[in-house]
Amino acid sequence: MLDGVFAFVLYDTRNRTYMAARDAIGVNPLYIGWGGDGSVWFASEMKALNEDCVRFELFPPGHLYSSAAAGFRRWYNPAWFLEQVPSTPYDPLVLRAAFEKAVVKRLMTDVPFGVLLSGGLDSSLVASVTKRHLVETEAAKKFGTELHSFVVGLEGSPDLKAAREVADYLGTIHHEFHFTVQDGIDAIEEVIYHDETYDVTTIRASTPMFLMARKIKSLGVKMVLSGEGSDELLGGYLYFHFAPNKEEFHKETCRKVKALHQYDCLRANKATSAWGLEVRVPFLDKEFIDVAMGMDPEWKMYDKSLGRIEKWVMRKAFDDEEHPYLPKHILYRQKEQFSDGVGYSWIDGLKAFTEQQVTDEMMNNAAKLYPYNTPVNKEAYYYRMIFERLFPQDSARETVPWGPSIACSTPAAIEWVEQWKASNDPSGRFISSHDAATDHANGNGVAAVANGHGPANGAVNGGEVAVANGHGAANGNEVAVAIAV
Repeated sequence: MLDGVFAFVLYDTRNRTYMAARDAIGVNPLYIGWGGDGSVWFASEMKALNEDCVRFELFPPGHLYSSAAAGFRRWYNPAWFLEQVPSTPYDPLVLRAAFEKAVVKRLMTDVPFGVLLSGGLDSSLVASVTKRHLVETEAAKKFGTELHSFVVGLEGSPDLKAAREVADYLGTIHHEFHFTVQDGIDAIEEVIYHDETYDVTTIRASTPMFLMARKIKSLGVKMVLSGEGSDELLGGYLYFHFAPNKEEFHKETCRKVKALHQYDCLRANKATSAWGLEVRVPFLDKEFIDVAMGMDPEWKMYDKSLGRIEKWVMRKAFDDEEHPYLPKHILYRQKEQFSDGVGYSWIDGLKAFTEQQVTDEMMNNAAKLYPYNTPVNKEAYYYRMIFERLFPQDSARETVPWGPSIACSTPAAIEWVEQWKASNDPSGRFISSHDAATDHANGNGVAAVANGHGPANGAVNGGEVAVANGHGAANGNEVAVAIAV
């Protein structure tokens, strides 16, 4: 019956029993541990357990633990959890109504709040719906109808420009925070301490969010709405263009949503909670999840012939000519990963820094030093060194997910494309655009891969993959690697 996010323990003094539970998707963190004397421990951070427990682990989302039964039971059992492909037709008005309801529900608050606004589709829709309905809320009577929006990025980053444009369109009081690559590097150890992970993409994205949260809290804002969850529910990552059929597409969205508590939910919650800032995520509302995961996945899939790009179902639902929510070019803006959108040189700066900190000899011995989840590159090795110093227990390292990933895919999705098995770039820039992804997926030409500052384009022969690992674009004779498909 509970509708919201939570992690709690209830103790019944009458019969001296207790139960613990965690919200459906795992937005709020929770860990369970066992002491040497048979005691059971619960905490929202594993650092609270590592000295008192001989073993601890993640408390699974959507579960409760009962002392009477001495075990877990899943309480959240939605239809999509079995990964059976749904057949409900797409209804844009139903999807829109469910999302607006999810946002309005999260405007119940008695503290000053705002919205995180990167200028991408997800955060822009959250901001637009919030702005549209704010005047109707009790919060507006306490704090007024002006909405504050926040963005973080390197000077000149894609997010800063896009967010400013959306903020101007919506009329928010916009706060733009800048950071340097060195600022981010200096914060990495703190980020790993608070996030309790060594996952590369999580640390990359958490660092600017961590820096931004400190500044937001200093302004007196105590809660923000954010856009996490949309890409997992709707297949928004560009690698989804390669899904061979709707069955595989749907299964991958299920896998992604089930794993959110170890990735984006962990990042969003811990990077903000480190400064006492609460984050709320309307896309992960239970009712909205049911609508989004209950529609026929055929509608979510990229189809160039029908003009459908990733998350087309959401874009179409809010494409209102009479009362527009957003400008068209923002509504149909291509997906950027948060760690890429804050500035492309952020990732390149991290790679260059960790290249200097980790020697080739250290990498050669990585499997001996870290036999469990062995780091595959110097950036991962550097994060792992810090993590192991902070959390040396076996239980700690086992809480972190691991495995090959292409552009945020699960390991299972790597099977979709043969040459992905030889690569391991978790950045969204591994796949540079709608057309680059889909031309290859349809066997029509190129899958352009850019890991530098610019996109991979231009004169690449059909049936090849252009990979640029430098600071420019892959063009004609400058192609770094060509892999026959």
